[in-house]
Amino acid sequence: MGRDDQTCADRPPVHRRELLGLPLVVVCGSALTACGTHTTNVSYATSPTPSTPAGQIEPVTPPEDLMREHGVLKRILLIYRDGIRRIDSGQVVPAQALHASAGLIRSFIEEYHERLEEKYVFPPLVKAGKLTGTVTVLLQQHRRGRTVTGRILNATGTTGVATPSAQTRRALVADMAVFIRMYEPHEAREDTVVFPALREVVSAKQFAELGEIFEDEEHRRFGTAGFAGVVNQVADIEKSLGIYDLAQFTPRG
Repeated sequence: MGRDDQTCADRPPVHRRELLGLPLVVVCGSALTACGTHTTNVSYATSPTPSTPAGQIEPVTPPEDLMREHGVLKRILLIYRDGIRRIDSGQVVPAQALHASAGLIRSFIEEYHERLEEKYVFPPLVKAGKLTGTVTVLLQQHRRGRTVTGRILNATGTTGVATPSAQTRRALVADMAVFIRMYEPHEAREDTVVFPALREVVSAKQFAELGEIFEDEEHRRFGTAGFAGVVNQVADIEKSLGIYDLAQFTPRG
């Protein structure tokens, strides 16, 4: 077998931080794809910045990692919106899709992403006396979010959810609505204020080390597929609801 004939299985795995830092190249074939049975057409490659020497990988920063994880959250908020629309219009509660979505919120956002923020992002800011009031609110919202997620999981995971009472449907809609209302400004404030401030309060060495810590923790929790595997799970839920096709959200005329 020639070198160019190797299959994906013959080649070492490529980590997400490596993919995100690569120039536009070919990985495992004619397109940039994740090796395995479940692939996505999303390319994580980015062009090198002018300051990056040709052929050298530009490291992915901790804020980039966290913002991409916010992208998962945003997509689940869209799933919640679709669930609200269906329930308000009298359709069957998409319990399985909503339960799976809340499960990803619990495992990926609350028990992973938010724990990284609470351990590695917020403490340096507080120690430096920066954004202390904002951090206090964000921490409170993390706690409230976990409570709401618990209620959504309970409401969509019970045996009687196929024919829920009107009260149960209203409560589920209310919980998804308050979750959306809280987390849209929550993630926007972190992306535009909190994460940029992190670079100001840690050394360049600490900043680089955080990226490696985030990468290691991601794969410890979610296996070799890591972030890409979670994205694929979200896509499967979207497809089950008929909201995966991006073109459907384009206004007509």
